[in-house]
Amino acid sequence: MSRSIIKASALEEPTASLSGYTIGVTSDRRRDELAGLLENRGARVVIAPALRIVPIADDAELRAATRACLETPPDIVLVNTGIGMRGWLEAAEGWGLTEPLRAVLSRAYLVARGPKARAAVRSAGLQDQWSPEGESYEEVVDHLTARGISGLTVAMQLHGESQPEITEALQDAGARVIEVPVYRWAAPIDPAPLHRLVDLIAGRLVDAVTFTSAPAVSALLQAAGPSTDSLIEALRTDVLAACVGPVTAAPLRRHDIPVTAPARARLSALVRTIVDELPKRALSIEVAGHSLTLRGHAAIVDGDLKPLAPAPMAVLRALATTPGRVLSRAALLRTLPRGADEHAVEMAVARLRAGLGTPGVIQTVVKRGYRLPS
Repeated sequence: MSRSIIKASALEEPTASLSGYTIGVTSDRRRDELAGLLENRGARVVIAPALRIVPIADDAELRAATRACLETPPDIVLVNTGIGMRGWLEAAEGWGLTEPLRAVLSRAYLVARGPKARAAVRSAGLQDQWSPEGESYEEVVDHLTARGISGLTVAMQLHGESQPEITEALQDAGARVIEVPVYRWAAPIDPAPLHRLVDLIAGRLVDAVTFTSAPAVSALLQAAGPSTDSLIEALRTDVLAACVGPVTAAPLRRHDIPVTAPARARLSALVRTIVDELPKRALSIEVAGHSLTLRGHAAIVDGDLKPLAPAPMAVLRALATTPGRVLSRAALLRTLPRGADEHAVEMAVARLRAGLGTPGVIQTVVKRGYRLPS
């Protein structure tokens, strides 16, 4: 028996809850942490950072924004990210402005847009006054405009890029806005993993893709190029889009892509959401007296999980979609990678039978093709 088989008793353990699934990770800064959480539950992980964070501590724009805050102390400070808050204070320390900036921030009404932002504020010895329950910009704008911000100054720490819709909404409510750019998003140094992930998504060779920032979604769609339509269709149907929160999910929803997201924007909660969601999408059938469940790159046969190569898995998935129906070699050929021939179908079927190790599950119908007995 193959050592790769996970027995039914082991499959019940939390550490195997994602066994048989392949999950793409598009984040950069916390990619190892997220990948580790997924791998600890049995998943196969494809790491493909869509963007990287570039600090701009020496940037003239950040220095100018800091000076503007010191000269005209803001009444309200919106802290969007933990890394941004820490980076701002570190840059101020390099300029010898830590204490003046801290004094200005301590007198302002501090809004932390999420737990990581709140943690950064408090670790700096400051106290936030409010945080949106859903961590969305819309909640922040609604809250501030309801308080009344006409004639007030709002300092907004940017989330990697300018957010003109938020700035304009605050300005329309009568506020003066100081944008504070602490870091920028940049393309990955090596774009090859991202392009490979695009191909894997379009080919349905990953079961889920995780996103921890809205710009990463946009970067993935941009990287798809001519394959954008195929990518979007895969995300709408077969590949689960898992986002850390509603702000991250927004660009996907604009493309009518269904999204799953945890109630709170934490990586551990994101993983739990995936653990809950992916098994619900698995196809389960009874075949020749055996129970058969299809996960991404594996089949669970009578409770035992048996990993399969892409070609045998593609054949099994096609046959399992319509149990009892005979599929010709030509029909099965269309499920295999381009360039394959009918001999490749026979090889895939042979490898599938060997991988399942269960006689009678794959039937040959002479001169017609193959089927799963219903």
